[in-house]
Amino acid sequence: MASRSWFIAGSALLLSFRLAFGAKGPHPCTETDYYYEYTECDSTGSRWRVAIPQSHGSCIGLPEPVRGTECTFSCEAGEFLEMSAQECTQCAAGTYSLGSGIRFDDWETIPSGFSSLATYLDNGPHGDDSTTCNSSSWFPQGSYLESNRDECTVSLIYAVHLKKPGSVSFDYQYPDGNLFFEFFIQNDQCQEMDQTADKKWLKLTSHGEWATHTVNLKSGTNILYWRTAGILIGAKVVKPVLLKNVHIEGVAYASECFPCKPGTFSRTPGSSSCQPCPRDTHSGHGASSCTPCNTTTLYAPEGSAECKARPPCSKKDYFQIHTPCDLEGKTQVTYRWVEPQICLVDVPGAETLPPSGDREPCPPCNPGFYNNDTATCSPCPPGTFSDGVKACESCPAGTEPAVGYQYKWWNVLPTSMKTSCFNVGNSKCDGMNGWEVAGDHIRSGAGGSDNDYLILNLHVPGFKPPTSATGGAGTEFGRISFEFEMVCTADCELYFMMDVNRKSTRVVASWEGGKVRQSYTHIMTKNASVSYTWAFQRTNQASDVRQNVNNVARIYSISVSNAVDGVSSACQTCALLSQPSGSLCVPCPPGHYIHTSQCTECPPNTHLTSHSTLGPEACKPCGPSSKSNKEHSRCYSDCVFSYSENNVSLSFDYSSLGSVRTLMNGPSFTTKGTKYYHLFNISLCGGEGRRAVCTDNVTDLSSADSQKETGEPANAVETLICQSTIIPSSGRGFHTALSSQSISLADTFLGATVALTLDGVKARPDLFPQTTNKVPDVNFFYRSLEVTSSCDKGRNVVVTLRCNPDRSTQGELTVPSQCPAGTCDGCTFHFLWESSGACPQCTSTNYHQIEGACKGGLQDTLYVWTEPKRCVGGVSLPEKKTWPCESMDFLVKMGATIGAFTAALLFSITCYFWKKNKRLEFKYSKLVMSANKECELPGADSCAVMEGEENEGEMEDEVVYSKKTSLIRKLKAIASRGNKRSYENVQLNSSQSNGLVWG
Repeated sequence: MASRSWFIAGSALLLSFRLAFGAKGPHPCTETDYYYEYTECDSTGSRWRVAIPQSHGSCIGLPEPVRGTECTFSCEAGEFLEMSAQECTQCAAGTYSLGSGIRFDDWETIPSGFSSLATYLDNGPHGDDSTTCNSSSWFPQGSYLESNRDECTVSLIYAVHLKKPGSVSFDYQYPDGNLFFEFFIQNDQCQEMDQTADKKWLKLTSHGEWATHTVNLKSGTNILYWRTAGILIGAKVVKPVLLKNVHIEGVAYASECFPCKPGTFSRTPGSSSCQPCPRDTHSGHGASSCTPCNTTTLYAPEGSAECKARPPCSKKDYFQIHTPCDLEGKTQVTYRWVEPQICLVDVPGAETLPPSGDREPCPPCNPGFYNNDTATCSPCPPGTFSDGVKACESCPAGTEPAVGYQYKWWNVLPTSMKTSCFNVGNSKCDGMNGWEVAGDHIRSGAGGSDNDYLILNLHVPGFKPPTSATGGAGTEFGRISFEFEMVCTADCELYFMMDVNRKSTRVVASWEGGKVRQSYTHIMTKNASVSYTWAFQRTNQASDVRQNVNNVARIYSISVSNAVDGVSSACQTCALLSQPSGSLCVPCPPGHYIHTSQCTECPPNTHLTSHSTLGPEACKPCGPSSKSNKEHSRCYSDCVFSYSENNVSLSFDYSSLGSVRTLMNGPSFTTKGTKYYHLFNISLCGGEGRRAVCTDNVTDLSSADSQKETGEPANAVETLICQSTIIPSSGRGFHTALSSQSISLADTFLGATVALTLDGVKARPDLFPQTTNKVPDVNFFYRSLEVTSSCDKGRNVVVTLRCNPDRSTQGELTVPSQCPAGTCDGCTFHFLWESSGACPQCTSTNYHQIEGACKGGLQDTLYVWTEPKRCVGGVSLPEKKTWPCESMDFLVKMGATIGAFTAALLFSITCYFWKKNKRLEFKYSKLVMSANKECELPGADSCAVMEGEENEGEMEDEVVYSKKTSLIRKLKAIASRGNKRSYENVQLNSSQSNGLVWG
């Protein structure tokens, strides 16, 4: 660094010698022939002051280089460094200096050092579209810079070298969240410096509001980037970002003072800024004072560079007002010139001020107010009501006032409302009323010029919900309704905006062009302080500005329910969840119902589910996996559904699906090819601490104070189902993925059923693949109470739970293939959730038993699930059972042995009786043959044994003759063989006496 400084100094000396000896007719150098500059600082912190000629060879005798001031040297604001003496000197009148800073506040052209670079890094599905960004840039508009409005990524770049740590601040307007706006810093190595999200992403501003952003800078080279990029999902044109008053602190010194720009002046030396000229004065470049205009024929707004001719008065230069009611109850319409009056009356073609109207009876007071014989209307005391005509009356017993605002007569502007006029580029309409009361309506004013914002504001400090409201998800805390019309011969637009808890103003709805008389309603689902704003703007006016008066917006009535500081126009019966107490209604504590006009607590492990039912039927038992919470009057994780049809009962427990599930589908592409995704967060059951949250990471991130006060994310939507638009980090040159346009799709759970319709919401099974599963699909129905211009009845969501054993417990969440945004009509969203966790709970019908083989004298009985298994949880499989058993081989052997023995026994008995029968037949035939005559028995034989009889048997048989010989008798005969009697007893079958004969 030191060698470089010596080289520069030597070069300057060499140049001076060449000029002195090589030029023809050189003259000695004077102070006007050269200027001074410092060399770069070396490693020791030293530098040299060298003289640089204005043009080569113009003079001789340049001053020699001298050692300069220390590198850390700087001047105060209002001073500059006089290089010849190297001392700080005050700026002259008509000029200013920031000392160690620089300011850019003149934007007639883009100042030197700034550059605008347009890129289009996301080519989408159609190839390279970068050529479409050639006309995209930051455009100078005199007092400010205006950004692009398309989908191109446009960067405004400025590089500054700081000798010490400093800062950069600027004023901006950022009214449209569809245009991303970030500010970041890089060093000279193009490395992005660490910045917190609230410093990088700029917060949204309301229409007409300028915000200031400040970021600290490090010493060295800082490259500043202001970057914008749009996302145009619809055909609506976005509002641009506006930038002005860029102020950078930390430069080493100002080598000269800057002259005041036209329309400003600095009266005293040593000024650090210039002041705008007062109204009806003007100034030129570097003025130390302002010159008055000839007010007879000329005028000049504040900060004008020249005087302008006063135009003839027109209808836009005056407005009408209704005088307050006098003691006689009369009012009249009068007309006044817009102040300050710039038009001329006594010239050809000028409009004159119309005469005042006739005195007419005053309109009645607005509902909730009364006229106590004075000229003004006063609000009714608490607990009383009035229709605006009658005196205030107390509410009857068992009723309560229905508080709120009801404005339908516009004789004077209500105290809770205010009106103003604002123009982005100038202050021509400052001090004008943006809206004017007109008896039965309030109308937009004339304004000062095209593109004025005519603003009407209504502030509601909070809401007092009905006593039946529990404060749970989806509760309607209040609603605002208004009736309006628009009459536009040229382009115009009406915005309805809201600002909750003073975080940021967002557009709720907007209308363009002429609109017939109609009503609009917005529902508040959060109890918070809110400011409602109506802003009317005329755009692209015709050349004749007098037509402004023909382009108006009229509001006929505004009604706000449940306003905490509201008045009552009527009384309402005590809510079902409140008990009468005199002339008031006392709300029941959470988890209580009304029984015999008294608050009664719900039984344990139940929660209050109905606000329209009296008695214990309003309390519903909590599910098997949930417990009651008396403080909030609801159950935790109550995610159980039962279904019965055709003697089939199924019970579903979706607790495993109760956590928040995320689905990001896409990509989708805008008309210009920008890639984006839809991100859905779904909380099926919405248990405590398990709500779905969608957060914007590009807007309103600097609302850290509001977040600390409320304990909630600065710009987040917390509900049952929400949606965000995601732009990938590689898509638009941004270093992180962008999440924006977060909206609530469902804040109220309507119910779950296998039917296809519930409370007017229809499921669309035709949008998803059909299933042969015998388990029915269960449809969860949701609704959002917040209406939009395209969904006047709010948004609806249907989540279809389908049992699929092949999926995991968390399963797969999908949207219809023909509707990748999740909705086919923009108002009803459909999701299919296939999961094994969506199957019914298991019962004894879902398993069967299997008998095992007998091994080692033991047998097992197993229980297995019936496949495919379409159940989860519920009953468990019974344990394996084991009991003793006999082997099959042993039984076979035992049976064969017993069979063989039985066969042998039967064969022996058969043979024995056959032989015995033969012997008896022989004896019987012998007796018959020995008979002497027919029918006579033979004579008695000798008792001695005859010869040869021994061979007939080993022993004598006892023969008994009878009519029939039984088997039992034969067996008895066999048993008597062992007797010593040598005779047989034979029963003979004879016609004579049945006696026994011994022989």
